Amino acid sequence: MEDISESADQNKTVAGFERLWVWQKAHALMIEVHQICQKLPRHERFKIRDQIERSSSSVADNIAEGHSSYYYQEKIKGFNTARKEAGETQNHIRSLQGKGYIDKTIADNIIGRYEEVIRGINGYINWVRKKKGAKK
Repeated sequence: MEDISESADQNKTVAGFERLWVWQKAHALMIEVHQICQKLPRHERFKIRDQIERSSSSVADNIAEGHSSYYYQEKIKGFNTARKEAGETQNHIRSLQGKGYIDKTIADNIIGRYEEVIRGINGYINWVRKKKGAKK
């Protein structure tokens, strides 16, 4: 059984961006994509594997960066970059499918989950824009 005081201490050490559901989903997808990459043939190491690992990592990285930024425009910039990286990762997933490394069901599932992340990013950008407008 987990110690309640230990659980409370863990909650204090969570970064602010880790509380965002969109970061949590992007992070989980990144882990999943990296696990898929572990099974790719060696000759793909510096081709698609490197590219998809970097783009999938960049989604969560840029969400964290955007959330942690002080200025509204920097927040929006980070989230815009995360959205672009999510689209790039979706493209790489289709490439993995096209090359026969993953089946269509897996590809569709991951792409659909990235669409959810993209919708979350769009919602966050809209929220920041409204908040920025209210401050003027």
